[in-house]
Amino acid sequence: MSERFLEVLDPGPACTVQDLGRVGYQAIGVPHSGALDALALRLANALVGNDADAAGLEFRLVGPSLCITGGPSLIAVAGPATGRLSGPEGSAVTPIRVDPWRSYRMEDGWALSLEPEGTCFGYVAISGGVAVSPFLGSRATYHRAGFGGHEGRPLAAGDRLPLGPDNRSVRPLQLRSPPEISEGPIRVIPGPQAEYFTEAAWKTFLTADYRVSREADRMGVRLEGKTLEHDPNLGADIVSDGLADGAIQVPGSGLPIVLLVDRQTVGGYPKIAVVASVDLRRFAALGPGDAVSFRKISVDDAEQALIAREQRVAELIANMVEARSPGWIDVAALWTANIAGEAVSGLHDDRGDGHR
Repeated sequence: MSERFLEVLDPGPACTVQDLGRVGYQAIGVPHSGALDALALRLANALVGNDADAAGLEFRLVGPSLCITGGPSLIAVAGPATGRLSGPEGSAVTPIRVDPWRSYRMEDGWALSLEPEGTCFGYVAISGGVAVSPFLGSRATYHRAGFGGHEGRPLAAGDRLPLGPDNRSVRPLQLRSPPEISEGPIRVIPGPQAEYFTEAAWKTFLTADYRVSREADRMGVRLEGKTLEHDPNLGADIVSDGLADGAIQVPGSGLPIVLLVDRQTVGGYPKIAVVASVDLRRFAALGPGDAVSFRKISVDDAEQALIAREQRVAELIANMVEARSPGWIDVAALWTANIAGEAVSGLHDDRGDGHR
């Protein structure tokens, strides 16, 4: 079997190799990294027959253009992005529209071109996964330190990435329905320095609308809006302590900063709250100017919401169906459906005028 490679024709402005992240190294200053929306990457991997933690591509702002050489592959796109598959230059292959949340067979030498619709992120999974060398147990790119992924950096035109062995028994699949992204306020758990903020600050934090600033990346999102007042007796600094994904720091400026997967591992600003794990993926889809608001919940509520989400993910994967071409009709489903109540007799006069 020949080796397969993923060739980058045009990476867009911010395309990186990501998996589910590296765990167990924060004590030496290495953050979790990995996919901003791990759920989307997991589903994309399921659609091409990969393990959940296989490495794929995360893109932001504009999708990449890619080519696979060395043999046919399955590809799947997760997130609000569409694109097209096209044959080699000069071939008679009719371009195929690519929709998210389903997989497609991509022949040797074909190209995939993607553009996001209405938002700024997405994932591409390829059967076998992107098989760059792991670093500290993960293939995730941590660009700030220059390690992981492909040479520790965003992809560039001309990069050639190895692909792992794929499961040739897997046929193109699709989800029966796309995963939901919660709407409304983002759920947060108070603390761990909740007492560093006045009662007025808490009221503002839970009622005001904030906007994502231009200072937003995989490390964190600085918000714009009403400032939060620190308790004058405690101030705006703490002895540096550990940070978690989703921690919301409030420096002396009073404007919240939501920390994401490439964050630092310790920090000296008080944290008013932490984003519930179930809602952290929502920050992957936010761009400058987007509105953000918050709602306080308990640890128990956060755990129950995450359990319910994971049950839903398991159902989505268990109920994947073979991908069908446009216009396909499931005859078996029609035979089993109860449509008798909708039957209309050709002798029935529904006009009331006696004519037939």
